[in-house]
Amino acid sequence: MTGFRPEPPVFLLSATEIQTSAGALGALLRACVEDGAGIGFILPLSQEKAEAFWREQVAAVEDGRAFLMVARDKEAIAAVVMLALAPQDNGGHRAEVAKLMVHPDHRRKGLARRLMAAIDGLALSLDRWLLVLDTVTGDRAETLYPTCGYRKVGIIPDYAYGSHGNLDATTVFYKDLR
Repeated sequence: MTGFRPEPPVFLLSATEIQTSAGALGALLRACVEDGAGIGFILPLSQEKAEAFWREQVAAVEDGRAFLMVARDKEAIAAVVMLALAPQDNGGHRAEVAKLMVHPDHRRKGLARRLMAAIDGLALSLDRWLLVLDTVTGDRAETLYPTCGYRKVGIIPDYAYGSHGNLDATTVFYKDLR
């Protein structure tokens, strides 16, 4: 684990905390997918499948290949984002930002921006200065990332099936933290 400490209400979760929070994390994932988020799942999404996704992340968090940050609103997990370190020998300077989700009931409170700023700090603490991410073209997140310093690389058509089963394009971004 790094010595990185994000500012409240943003918290870095341990592998154990992911296990014990799988229900809440699963509920957040389901709410976002049901609201149309293109984050790798197609409707209908069961609570069991959503929780299983988070439990599958535990091993990567345990051995430092990935990190999970949450933003809380009061005691509820209101938002989440992951940082996955590039595993290749030649990728020790980069990481992928993934699964940025803000519960529909907690949007417009600045949580996504706080998480993205915290991810920058975490990445730098790990000597990862090149961040990459992608999002569904036309999604609300596509307008967020440039305001957080990300540069658009391009669009890949028909990249993945969206939550409602239609093929969506994805927009690829990067950020150089140096």
